[in-house]
Amino acid sequence: MDQGEVIGFIAGILTTAANVPQVVTTYKRRSGEALSFRMLATLGTGLLLWVIHGLLNHSLPISISNAAGAGLVAALIAMKFRFDRHPVKD
Repeated sequence: MDQGEVIGFIAGILTTAANVPQVVTTYKRRSGEALSFRMLATLGTGLLLWVIHGLLNHSLPISISNAAGAGLVAALIAMKFRFDRHPVKD
């Protein structure tokens, strides 16, 4: 593994971990009311495009970290729909 991949994995771990507190808070509060559905949808789409980019360029750090981030965003969207009556009000 070269230095660029190590830096990529560290960056991926940090940026993915940044989403974990939001997932935990949303789950504990049983509310996604403060979350913007448009932001989550846009972020999720962008992350999936990064996954495709990483796969096409054979970049494991990009593919793995963005797939994990997309999973966290998918969890937030699912909680928003499950916990909120009107999830798309923004």
